[in-house]
Amino acid sequence: MAEILMTITSKGQVTIPVAVRRYLKLKKHQKIALILEPDGSVRLRKPHYTSIADLRGAAGELGEKLSWSETLAIAYDDRVISHARAKQK
Repeated sequence: MAEILMTITSKGQVTIPVAVRRYLKLKKHQKIALILEPDGSVRLRKPHYTSIADLRGAAGELGEKLSWSETLAIAYDDRVISHARAKQK
């Protein structure tokens, strides 16, 4: 395991060293994630989904296309059911 040091600026910023950027294949303006572990360690990784566009297809696809009115009707029904369940509790 390599240990790479970074310096924190007065504004609390750090520069990610080129070796780390290359290892993670990071590009300019790309998001990164810091994971705080329960044992106190911190990991740096590329997020699975960095933008909404990355989520395309993640939930699968509907078998058929729905019209806007059909979509609204389903959303309305789901909301009514959700409110009814909340009142029962």
